[in-house]
Amino acid sequence: MNEGRTPPAARSPAETYDELFVPALFQQWAGVVAAAAQVAGRQHVLDVACGSGVLACAAADRVGREGRVVGLDPNPDMLAVARRKSTWIEWQEGSAESLPFPTGCFDAVVSQFGFMFFTDPCAALREMMRVLRPGGRLAVAVCDAVARSPGYAALADLLQRLFGREVADAFRAPFVMGDGPRLQALCTEAGIADAQVRCHQGTVRFASIQALVSAERACVWTLGGLLDDEQFERLLQAAQRELQPFVHDGARIEFEMPALIVTAGQT
Repeated sequence: MNEGRTPPAARSPAETYDELFVPALFQQWAGVVAAAAQVAGRQHVLDVACGSGVLACAAADRVGREGRVVGLDPNPDMLAVARRKSTWIEWQEGSAESLPFPTGCFDAVVSQFGFMFFTDPCAALREMMRVLRPGGRLAVAVCDAVARSPGYAALADLLQRLFGREVADAFRAPFVMGDGPRLQALCTEAGIADAQVRCHQGTVRFASIQALVSAERACVWTLGGLLDDEQFERLLQAAQRELQPFVHDGARIEFEMPALIVTAGQT
């Protein structure tokens, strides 16, 4: 049953993200990233590229009503979905590369799975550090390399065999920052001397192979608009074979998807 949910045909890309990807992938990381930034009671927290608000809401639970949480995103549709979740959190439109906040006004700055899409990631790191108070903490999570997520690696390879590298690379886009030395180098370039990059294990869970493939086809940040109906049916039939090793209990698909989390402190 889908009572209370937006019909699939009527979903905006932001609603698709929130209804399909948040429970399957991103919800599990909110507490992990908040903990990595040492978010605690009464703090002021900024969530950069907040999307539909899953991490900002987790931060709000930690800081309580005596704290403050701001969710920033360049996409007004994402913010519209986020506003349905909390009227207490401050939702604001803006870019990571030019944060609309004074220097040194947050105790923690967090960002979850948006960094790989930033226009200038080095500038974004500088900005996030700029708005941190002395003693404040930064935590930025990105998807690890696609090769370390076996189900998604298999799907990427399948897409390349069926439709060529361009389509496969569109699917691989969220994983492009999954490189510890590259992240460390970006932090060094941004002037962050004490940055640490650690790998954390996570799990992708969809109700079925069809649910996973349908979600990816609907995602405007990966396969959205790239496959017509006939191509989608070819992909779905092939995926039913290729992804069988990750099926549990006859239907549910589950596999590891690790993330890299960058942490640093403001001196």
